[in-house]
Amino acid sequence: MQKIYLDKNVFDATIERIKYVFDEFDNVVVSFSGGKDSGVLLNLVYVYAKEIGALNKVSMFHMDYECQYSMTTSYVEKCFLEDFPEIKKYWLCLPICAQCAVNITDSYWTPWEITQKNIWAREMPDNGFVINELNVPFEFKLGTLDYDVTLDFCKWFASKNGKTAVMIGIRTDESLNRYRAITGNNKVNIYKNNNYIVGEGDLYNVYPIYDWSVNDIWVANAKFGFDYNKLYDLYYQAGLTVHQMRVASPFNDCAIDSLKIYKIIEPDMWSKLVGRVNGVNFAGIYGGSNAMGWKSITLPKNHTWKSYLEFLLNTLPNETKQSYIDKFKTSIKFWKEKGGVLDDITIRELNECGIPINCETKSNYNTTKIPVRFEEYPDDADVTNFKDVPSYKRMCVCIMKNDHLCKYMGFAPTKKEQALRKNTIDKYRLLNEDKNV
Repeated sequence: MQKIYLDKNVFDATIERIKYVFDEFDNVVVSFSGGKDSGVLLNLVYVYAKEIGALNKVSMFHMDYECQYSMTTSYVEKCFLEDFPEIKKYWLCLPICAQCAVNITDSYWTPWEITQKNIWAREMPDNGFVINELNVPFEFKLGTLDYDVTLDFCKWFASKNGKTAVMIGIRTDESLNRYRAITGNNKVNIYKNNNYIVGEGDLYNVYPIYDWSVNDIWVANAKFGFDYNKLYDLYYQAGLTVHQMRVASPFNDCAIDSLKIYKIIEPDMWSKLVGRVNGVNFAGIYGGSNAMGWKSITLPKNHTWKSYLEFLLNTLPNETKQSYIDKFKTSIKFWKEKGGVLDDITIRELNECGIPINCETKSNYNTTKIPVRFEEYPDDADVTNFKDVPSYKRMCVCIMKNDHLCKYMGFAPTKKEQALRKNTIDKYRLLNEDKNV
């Protein structure tokens, strides 16, 4: 979808969106991570609600992943205990299923599990806003995916309070996937032709700052005097650019490159991370370097990418190996039989590489890109948008990134994977309960 520029700045456009949401919905809930984007969004919503006398309609919630910088915890505590009075607040400390990209054999880890309290990275917050295993007011099972828990919480909130808009501080300039997800015309459940509002029934997700840049975020903080996570100041002093500064669960795929910063900024927390999840130390030392393999991956002598993929697969435990194989087979079948869409430049580059493809004239997707099927699955594809094109090399990259879900190839967790994960965790939870009886 082509960008359309309006004769107004992003701040004015966002205030108009916030006003519209307050007019349309009974409740406005801000998803607050402790990062810069959700922090600015929380401030904008709060200031507007206070000006119109509607603070009673506002709530905030925070999903706590246990392992994080102390400065993030301090900032979140300040927001909950000191700032933003007169609104409802929820601090979720639950044993969710969180992504783990540092462990070669396991794609998830579980924070805040009571049976593992002796190895928690920090003490659980002790205040009236905390929701944990012992007082969770909605249906919850140990090891439920974090995204599903967030959805379950929001559904519970809407069922108790009525028509609810969940404000999410996602910006489309962070990734093409986010841009397509928010601005695309082929979405279902759009609210009254507003692409930035999606949902159904009494629950909708709203993305009011989707068109902001990272510079806009910091201009807003400076211009309006908004408080923010002072971890960003340390990031700046450490030499990171504004695009490299991330406040997220330290074990997900977006955070591997910055794990090494933990050792410098907060050595005490780093020592706890090392003992918390297997593989953290290696990722912290070599994350973002050639040792992780995928940054500057080169083909070993006497190998094709397909044969090298077979070698990498044979180094993995059987269960992990089979999980990758299943996804790779799905990709091969998809690109040969159904096909995906690629832009004109990529198609030209594929033709120049001599890779045989079949281009269609009509697509089932709402896009200006061209549908393409591959006669043979490529070993490698020397194209500018390498990530978008299927190849055995791209499969090797997934393994080297510990990308168990193959997000690099565009996959998302399947229902089967989610169910297997839940069943496994439930099994061992019951074993631990029997052991403690």
